[in-house]
Amino acid sequence: MNPPSAAGGDAAAAPVRALVLIAHGASARLRLAGGEVVLARLARRGLQCVCGDEVLCGSDRQHSQWQVREVCARRSALFRSNARGRAELVAANLTLLVAVVAPRPEPDLFLVDRYLAAAASASIGVLLLANKTDQAYTAPLRAELATLEACGCAVLHCSARSGAGLDALRERLQGETVMLVGQSGVGKSSLLRQLVPGADAAVGELLKGEAGRHTTSAAQLYALPGGGALIDSPGVRDFAPAPDMLDERTLGFAEVAAHAPQCRFVDCRHMREPGCAVRAAVEAGAISPRRYESYRRLCRLREQLLERMPRAPRR
Repeated sequence: MNPPSAAGGDAAAAPVRALVLIAHGASARLRLAGGEVVLARLARRGLQCVCGDEVLCGSDRQHSQWQVREVCARRSALFRSNARGRAELVAANLTLLVAVVAPRPEPDLFLVDRYLAAAASASIGVLLLANKTDQAYTAPLRAELATLEACGCAVLHCSARSGAGLDALRERLQGETVMLVGQSGVGKSSLLRQLVPGADAAVGELLKGEAGRHTTSAAQLYALPGGGALIDSPGVRDFAPAPDMLDERTLGFAEVAAHAPQCRFVDCRHMREPGCAVRAAVEAGAISPRRYESYRRLCRLREQLLERMPRAPRR
């Protein structure tokens, strides 16, 4: 679809609402209300849109192309930290974050914990998806999944290869705006192909840039056949939640939040403070030692990232 004509009065100049399918640098692929996909440029410096954003766009009279003019208010936003501790937007308007794990590659459960903490800080629902159930899950891994489920994280099991559990997954995702996250190799691409028929062709179309090159490191949004949307993110080796957006007292850990009110001190960090109900719960077996260690690691990481953040200039 061509951009609206610049010569056509107020009706032609009226902004058009669109959904961001993929954003890269100063350009974005948008889906208009009628379903057409167009390439657009950001109207000005300082304007930022990410996958899942709803935007207002119109015509660039000088270049006869679509232009993103404004980003609509976000209902939710997932952030990560950059190397300097600053928050970076990952995706917008999510209702569910799906962390995918598998027997191979060996799961990094500390990475999973950080994703769950970031989702909790943004009030985004979470689902732990155990893929590749056609492969053997070790007893320790099954126990870890049970621990996360006991902490309130819903768990589903499936196999993108055999199709087992996919119907239950489709039903759970219906009507949601979902983001798949996880390590490289856990099967997110295979899940995408099962959940979104024709996704391979869509990938090529969405990622094709103005110079005919492909950006394979950007998140991409697809419409789910049963309603809702799925955002597929690149596989990662690490992920750090934005430090200034985590709950300082619990860091998004549900079991810490459950016991923290019983701590002797209101500002207890649950590290070495006397009268800490969280540490007492760990010693009593009510909190998983691995999860507590994950909390401690994230606490230290958060402090390091906060130290790297640029200080506000003195007035």
